[in-house]
Amino acid sequence: MTNTIMTNTTTTDRQTDDGSTDPEWVRIDAAIDALLAKHDPATTDNIVFRGARYDHGLAWVHFAEGFGGLGIRPDLNRHVERRLRAAGSEPLSASMFFLALAGPTIATWGSDEQKHRFLRPMFTGEERWCQLFSEPGAGSDFAGLACKAVRDGDEWLVNGQKVWNTLAHLGDWGMLVTRTDPQAPKHKGMTYFAVDMHSPGVDVRPLRQITGEAEFNEVYLTDVHIPDDNRIGAVGEGWRVALTTLMNERVSIASGEGSRPIRGGSANDAVKVWSGLDESRRSPALRDQLMKLWCRGEAGRLSLQRTAAAAKIGNPGPGGSISKLAMAELNKDVYDFCVTLQGADGQIGFDYAFRRPENIESTGVSHGWGHAFLRVRANSIEGGTSEIMRNILGEQVLGLPGEPRVDKDRPWIEVPRS
Repeated sequence: MTNTIMTNTTTTDRQTDDGSTDPEWVRIDAAIDALLAKHDPATTDNIVFRGARYDHGLAWVHFAEGFGGLGIRPDLNRHVERRLRAAGSEPLSASMFFLALAGPTIATWGSDEQKHRFLRPMFTGEERWCQLFSEPGAGSDFAGLACKAVRDGDEWLVNGQKVWNTLAHLGDWGMLVTRTDPQAPKHKGMTYFAVDMHSPGVDVRPLRQITGEAEFNEVYLTDVHIPDDNRIGAVGEGWRVALTTLMNERVSIASGEGSRPIRGGSANDAVKVWSGLDESRRSPALRDQLMKLWCRGEAGRLSLQRTAAAAKIGNPGPGGSISKLAMAELNKDVYDFCVTLQGADGQIGFDYAFRRPENIESTGVSHGWGHAFLRVRANSIEGGTSEIMRNILGEQVLGLPGEPRVDKDRPWIEVPRS
């Protein structure tokens, strides 16, 4: 069973060799050939190579020409990554998560000047991004946020607090959503900014998690000055801009932070534990549970590929919420099963010493099945709780009546808050 799960190639992998007559395949292969003819990824500095990749339109192939893309369908990004990895390029790794959020947001809502300013150094990794959305009183109800931005000539003065900000201590720029009009209904009075995380008044503090590490942070903004040139989208359009970030976040989380999962997804970790068990402990009932998990993982992987293939620049649609919900619930079940398979050995803990990632590449490091069991509890919270995902699917996919929202049209300042 293990060999069947781990070694079969996917339909998508087989089809990649049959695209030679597709004009978009021909074009993208020509761009890759031109890049590799000038830059050997095995001997070229990674930042230099990624800059050249951007210049050849191979950063986000579905973006417009001149902004890291070729204006072709997004599923071909996988083909680019496969060919460049085979040639010796370094993986985009954990930085891909923020590329998948900030990149489409700026490409969709930013001015040409902002695209030129932010996209290339974002892709090369010279400027790292983080997300400043949630607040202590505005998590699932994101539109209830209170972080205030007041116009002051050509600048905005920002005061407030954000929380659960992944790797904010490493960020050079932050995707920040603020309250700019408290008299407007909560979805109408929000504005989106790119904030320099090194600005005076930005204070990033670690949040220690149940696993002992502190990849999350809380961020305090006190009289932070942001130039109006760093506003992404129109004043009052922050909710619409933020949806682009959120939808891409859900797709990215579901896809393992940008990397294409192997067949069966995270259920392969359960296969590894199963393969190490003594035959006497492999009961038919447990085998049945394992196969159900693997099938769920494979169904989720294929669903995600369909979502990615249908995606456009910006908002990929509610399909990403399907994948994110399925991934979150699957991961909890997978690592619960991994711990269960180990019996008493599964109760042995791991090093809970305080750890704060020193670079983006050091995140996502596994510290054993016990660590994974605890860490995936966050999957059903980060990027939108599973409860919120179900609401989105019910309303936007299934067309069910929405939940009553008595505060939707009331001015934000009149809505009671805890």
